Amino acid sequence: MKVNTDGVLLGAWASAANARRILDAGAGTGVIALMLAQRNAGALIDAVEIDEPSAQQARENVQRSPWGQRIRVYAQSFQSFAAQSAERYDLVVSNPPYFTNALLPPSETRRLARHTGGLPHEALLSGAKKILQPGGALCVVLPLSEGTAFIAQAAGQQLFCTRRTTVFSHAGKPPKRLLLHFSATPAGWQEDTLVIHRNDGGYTPEYKTLTGAFYLKF
Repeated sequence: MKVNTDGVLLGAWASAANARRILDAGAGTGVIALMLAQRNAGALIDAVEIDEPSAQQARENVQRSPWGQRIRVYAQSFQSFAAQSAERYDLVVSNPPYFTNALLPPSETRRLARHTGGLPHEALLSGAKKILQPGGALCVVLPLSEGTAFIAQAAGQQLFCTRRTTVFSHAGKPPKRLLLHFSATPAGWQEDTLVIHRNDGGYTPEYKTLTGAFYLKF
């Protein structure tokens, strides 16, 4: 699985500074877990990925990184991991599948990564609710329409959106993504926007500031 903008955005944006235990649900090849390890020098991170080849690649990436001692990779579904886990986390992050009724791709790996059959949003929410510490947070990135629906679903699980960043690929174009932070306490509200590309195609200063620690070209 390739590194994509959604994963980079979430790894750079999620509220990781004070988290001691972090879980990446649907970790792919480990990019977000590695970014969070880079951002928080004291956090212990569990990365859960249902696709075995992707999980194995995540293990290789973790072992070759400076943070290999702080990241554990589990090749199983998030649903089974959450049901069995006695651990409680300060932060759960996920770049979850979001297609619901679209034609399924022939690749099993792409189907698991992009279609909600592998990790329905209700299962993500209920699992996160179970394993979060009191005061813990769930952070996700989703397309605009799916993210709006996810906010309503989360409220039904008593997880409330307290921070929302609307992401525009280009200035003047419709928004493409939502970065969302959920807490069990419906207190406070932050909302802002982020534009990735300038009109000339280059990256905006705001995007460079957010993600600059992770791109060699910045």
